[in-house]
Amino acid sequence: MTVSDRRTFLKRTAGTAAAVAAAPALAVAAGPTPVRFAVSLATLSERARSADALDEEFWEMVRRQFPLSEGLILMNAANLCPSPFPVQETVFRLTRDVDRDASFQNRSKFGQLREASREALARYLGASADEIAITRNTSESNNTVLNGLSLGAGDEIVIWDQNHPTNSLAWDVRAERWGFTVKRVSTPRIPTTSSELVDVFGGAMTDRTRVLAFSHVSNVSGVRLPARDLCRMASDRDVLTLVDGAQTFGSIRVDLHRMGCDFYTGSAHKWLVGPKEAGVLYVRESRIPEMWASVVGVGYDGGSESGARKLDNLGQRDDAAVAAVETAVRFHEAIGPDLIAGRVLALADGLKSAVRERIPETTFHTSDVPGMSHGVVVVVLPVESHGEIYQRLYTEHRIAGAPRGGEYPGIRFCPHLYNMMTEVERVADVLAEEVARA
Repeated sequence: MTVSDRRTFLKRTAGTAAAVAAAPALAVAAGPTPVRFAVSLATLSERARSADALDEEFWEMVRRQFPLSEGLILMNAANLCPSPFPVQETVFRLTRDVDRDASFQNRSKFGQLREASREALARYLGASADEIAITRNTSESNNTVLNGLSLGAGDEIVIWDQNHPTNSLAWDVRAERWGFTVKRVSTPRIPTTSSELVDVFGGAMTDRTRVLAFSHVSNVSGVRLPARDLCRMASDRDVLTLVDGAQTFGSIRVDLHRMGCDFYTGSAHKWLVGPKEAGVLYVRESRIPEMWASVVGVGYDGGSESGARKLDNLGQRDDAAVAAVETAVRFHEAIGPDLIAGRVLALADGLKSAVRERIPETTFHTSDVPGMSHGVVVVVLPVESHGEIYQRLYTEHRIAGAPRGGEYPGIRFCPHLYNMMTEVERVADVLAEEVARA
């Protein structure tokens, strides 16, 4: 973020910053014990200018913006993240506002607040506001694309076999209904170069291929695909690209115009640490006229002049959550997307290194090659079953990850900006204890 951008951010967040600065007078309920704001966003933004990915003092300041349970090591960002106090307060304040006065007149302000969130998402993702639809999550965004395209018999869809079900099984359901073909592509288990990933997708395409759909980062292995290279290759073949950004929206800097995709999807409740039931759908400007809306209701005009807005005509929404998306974006901008991306990568790399040091027999589904992974780490311990260890991590050690099975068995850890390097070391220590116990 430039100095000018930071000044703009600080000016726009003056109200929030003032409230946060008055910490002794404010409290947010988090379970039975009130948790007080520890540092203002203005202070956090100023401090971020001199911080780096390994500045533990700075990241402790960031951590104090979250109401994390004492003693809990939460490493499940691929599924659900806590929201920082500024995001929570936006949701709480606007929810209370509506509950006090649900009149049309009072709620009219949410149209402007929704557009502010749309503009913030566009700025954050390197797109235009007209190319952004605000959905409820990645699943809805993916399905909006699937339902919106005109596909039929003779058409072919190429997808990664590591896609999330909403970008995998959802294609199968539509294929059964509309008669097109779904072709799944397997990539090398531990890729070492971008070309070997691009080549397998290129080899799967034919002159009937209409769409290439893939996860930017796999939630099952942690492998990161070279999205820009794949999108360029598909575009050269007149193939549409759908990039599921559930594991990159909020964890790395994304420039969608530079990436060159036709569609990009994401959820605010994951790495963006935003409100629940808020997501994003990007539709390249040239593709908007050919997209059909899945939901049509009050206010729908169907015209291209409304841009991707025609795809988020979803009826009554949680207006407070939609408005809080802007707050979540500004929280990220205060710290800096590049700084956050560096921190996520440092934590993930640190975790892999610490686990290997303590348990040399451990392997990973996640690649070590720079650029081939990011924040998702899937650990394969030298044990017969990971199930009991996964449960004990939480019940006995207060460590929250995610179980993995099928072709990629293990335990998934996804550290984020609220985690500390001491927690990474603690996870490695506990895993070593559990392996010895097994």
